[in-house]
Amino acid sequence: MVSGLANRGAEKCTGTFSVSQEIDPAIFYFGTPVVLIGSTNEDGSFNLAPMSSAWWIGWRCMLGLATHSKTTENMIRSGECVLNLPSAALVGAVDRLARTTGSDPVPPGKLMRGYRHARDKFGLCGLTPAAGETVAAPRALECPVQIEATVAQVHAMAEEDAVWRGNITAIEVRITRVHAHPAIMMEGPPDRIDPDKWRPLIMSFQQFYGLTPQKLQRSELGQIPEAMYKPSGWKPAA
Repeated sequence: MVSGLANRGAEKCTGTFSVSQEIDPAIFYFGTPVVLIGSTNEDGSFNLAPMSSAWWIGWRCMLGLATHSKTTENMIRSGECVLNLPSAALVGAVDRLARTTGSDPVPPGKLMRGYRHARDKFGLCGLTPAAGETVAAPRALECPVQIEATVAQVHAMAEEDAVWRGNITAIEVRITRVHAHPAIMMEGPPDRIDPDKWRPLIMSFQQFYGLTPQKLQRSELGQIPEAMYKPSGWKPAA
């Protein structure tokens, strides 16, 4: 009934129209900013990991992470992190981190997707580490925005799903300090980032974009078939 109403409504529209179709995607990365999460390992060394399952409201941020990743482990143990936001100009540095993990041995799921262990993530990608001012976790100084944060809550996700249970975690963090390059700030009003100057690196379905319609470059992560992120035979509950 709903579909019929939608189609009848569409018939009244003018201009270009495309009828939708039901799909069953393996991933839902519709286009969000890349975040390089800085965290500290057990021995005090630095870890840096790219992700894009992040959203902000107020001075809080929600991060969607693999439960058994080194970043998740570090954040839960230390209770802190730095959310480094790279610009589109840093796409090469970010891509060098693709398919690497601070975990040793490499978790089976990541090993299957071609990941390898990397001890020195900052050296690998060529970014400069510096400890935060309110946290010990590392800032990446080349990133135009560096957000220091502490862990507020850890939420287990998909607990009702036998396949996904224990595999994905949402971490709520409280922002404690924000650093921004002067080049992206507004002239005049204090504390305001100028959207005409800020060009975030965007991840959309494993491909890199800026605020332009073209891909920025080949993506190493994009070489992983999307189907590998969906458990074999798994279907969403009706």
